[in-house]
Amino acid sequence: MMKIPILPEVFVSRITRKELKTDRFALEVGHTVTFFEEHQKQIVRYGAIGLVVIILLVGYLIYSRRQHASREQALARAIQIQESQVGPPSPGQNFNFPTQDLKDQSALKAFSDLVSTAGNTTEGHIARYYIGAIQADQGKLGEAEKSFKEVADNGDKKFSALAKLSLAQIYFADGRADQGEKVLRELIASPTIFVSADQATLTLAKYLAPKKPAEARKLVEPLRGKTGPVGTVALQLYQELPPQ
Repeated sequence: MMKIPILPEVFVSRITRKELKTDRFALEVGHTVTFFEEHQKQIVRYGAIGLVVIILLVGYLIYSRRQHASREQALARAIQIQESQVGPPSPGQNFNFPTQDLKDQSALKAFSDLVSTAGNTTEGHIARYYIGAIQADQGKLGEAEKSFKEVADNGDKKFSALAKLSLAQIYFADGRADQGEKVLRELIASPTIFVSADQATLTLAKYLAPKKPAEARKLVEPLRGKTGPVGTVALQLYQELPPQ
């Protein structure tokens, strides 16, 4: 389980998926907990980007079955590129890249091409979110913020919430704590299938803990008695808070 990070007041030069929606902490406390528990081996195997793939594809299969086949195929191909291995070719792998940089370039092109053709569709929103995640991993936080904000402002409620969660964590990481807190409190008030109220609450508590431990304790305390991952994460966060 991840520790509560002590975020600096100044701009952080790089955010990895551990600070974004793609981390295990965030996923464990969402509405898709059962799915992830049943697929633990696959999650560990594919790592951080695999977590994004799983959660997005769950929603994609539920909500996007009537979308045009060509967009579905383009999205599947882009995700396949993003899921590909870096290094020597492996048996059964359709895509391999010698370096992470070449893989990122290829994935960004595939997702960007889809955005240009899919527009304001489910596939387009997913592609934009992926672009933001790749940009964040590259340390291009300004570009990542724009990509996530595009989904937050124009996507439907479920994808908008997912992008807002990533935006909130960028805000906290570069010192805009007030903006991050505002976004997370909005998500708490309006939960979705991708971002539950408990998930947003625990994420907010994690970021408030260094400077507002009393507020973080207030948020976490009611969740400690819950069963399953929510209670487990809440209990650990509570124990890691500074003493009163």
